[in-house]
Amino acid sequence: MGGVGFAVSGSRGDDPTQYPGKLTWYVVMTLMAAAMGGLIFGYDIGISGGVTSMAPFLEKFFPSVYHNQMDDTSTNQYCKFDSQILTLFTSSLYLAALVASFFASTMTKKFGRRKSMMFGGLIFLVGAIINAAAVHISMLIIGRVLLGIGVGFANQSVPLYLSEMSPYNYRGTFNVCFQLMITIGILVANLFNYFFAKIEGGWGWRLSLGLAGVPAIIIIISSFFLSDTPNSLVDRGREEEAKTLLKRIRGVENIDAEFNDILAAKNDARLVQNQWQNIFKSRCYRPQLVMSILIPFFQQLTGINVIMFYAPVLFKTIGFGSDASLMSAVITGVINVLATCVSIGFADRWGRRTLFLEGGVQMLIFQIAVAALIGAKFGVTGDVTELPKWFAIVVVICICFYVAGFAWSWGPLGWLYPSEIFSLEIRSAGQSVNVAVNMLFTFLVAQVFLALLCTMKFGLFIFFAFFVVLMTLFCYFFMPETKNIPIEEMTQIWREHWYWKRFMDQPVNGANEMTRIEQV
Repeated sequence: MGGVGFAVSGSRGDDPTQYPGKLTWYVVMTLMAAAMGGLIFGYDIGISGGVTSMAPFLEKFFPSVYHNQMDDTSTNQYCKFDSQILTLFTSSLYLAALVASFFASTMTKKFGRRKSMMFGGLIFLVGAIINAAAVHISMLIIGRVLLGIGVGFANQSVPLYLSEMSPYNYRGTFNVCFQLMITIGILVANLFNYFFAKIEGGWGWRLSLGLAGVPAIIIIISSFFLSDTPNSLVDRGREEEAKTLLKRIRGVENIDAEFNDILAAKNDARLVQNQWQNIFKSRCYRPQLVMSILIPFFQQLTGINVIMFYAPVLFKTIGFGSDASLMSAVITGVINVLATCVSIGFADRWGRRTLFLEGGVQMLIFQIAVAALIGAKFGVTGDVTELPKWFAIVVVICICFYVAGFAWSWGPLGWLYPSEIFSLEIRSAGQSVNVAVNMLFTFLVAQVFLALLCTMKFGLFIFFAFFVVLMTLFCYFFMPETKNIPIEEMTQIWREHWYWKRFMDQPVNGANEMTRIEQV
């Protein structure tokens, strides 16, 4: 099928070759279908907070929490009622996803990216059904764990699929679609929560939880029609099938240069006996390992949680009244979606570093502005019953700019960058490390967030701003650019980097290096 043509230099070794091809409709539709895997994660993020704030849900499954919340009449804007039990229930998904991501690594490598995505969708669907039909807390917990397993498999396999299947000079565009689907899932879930909470009889929470099965069904059906990636097929010994597929997705017959690079990556991978042992022990994988740990760590410590927490309070002050939560979800959700589209359009033009750095600076400026405004008005007591409308409007504007900065930088690129930097022999394990760290710190931040807010007051904004400074400096000094570099050529960026080159003292892509790795 016809499309936009491209030809870019790049090869193993020193002799540049061309990767000819077209942006075919087949690969566009395939990648968009795969990106739907982000919906299950986004929908769950959006649905959880809304359901656990519905009185009928709490009264049925968490009666003590329900009565304690009803008795909480404090006007303190810092110290809201905090139930560790309820938070633990909500966050249990992330622990399940953390554990599942390591099992997903093995499945993704042995059976391919497509089957791992399909399995994740199936498990997530079962979890959604159990939650929707829950009559006892045990059913909720089982369903929640199954949802976590589904998220772990999807988040491990989908970014890899997108990075391997994409033409390398469109890799950023298509991979960011995963984050776009996450933001759409969050927005849709928030809208559902608002309307389902108004259903008479108090059973709206069942609809909110049950409709999580819809994105799961979408990814399951999509998986049946998706082909696996050429890289995965070659890695599993199906070279001829991979070559035929590569011709189809590139839209040309001359795919020898790219195919030979994938074969060379496979030959390197054969010399690696244990991907987990090598990724943690071999010096030449140290740069990728550091990135797979620090990027999700910083992503969860940007402070997006504390910013979003205050949005409904401020929208209520502006005059939306009982519709404050809806307007907060819609406005911040729409900005989240639109700003992610900026990353889709410019990740492959401006580069990852540019967006990381600009987003970090933008978040820092507006996070400090919000901290100053909240601190000036709430003080250290937090006892405020009424806020001037002008004040709320200014803070909401700052929040919108902050959300936009996150949504076109650390939001999508936190998934894109780690998925494209690993060589084939450790790619599946590397992505699992990325997902596990992301889920771990999502869990930890959720568990301690309200307690920190009550203790640190407006200083919590400064606390997260400190990490924004750290991560922006880290990007500037230690994060090389990856745009327009073939995924099987990525080791060159570490060899040329002022700091990471010290870990690449021998050619990574040769048999001698692989032998050295096994001896480490």
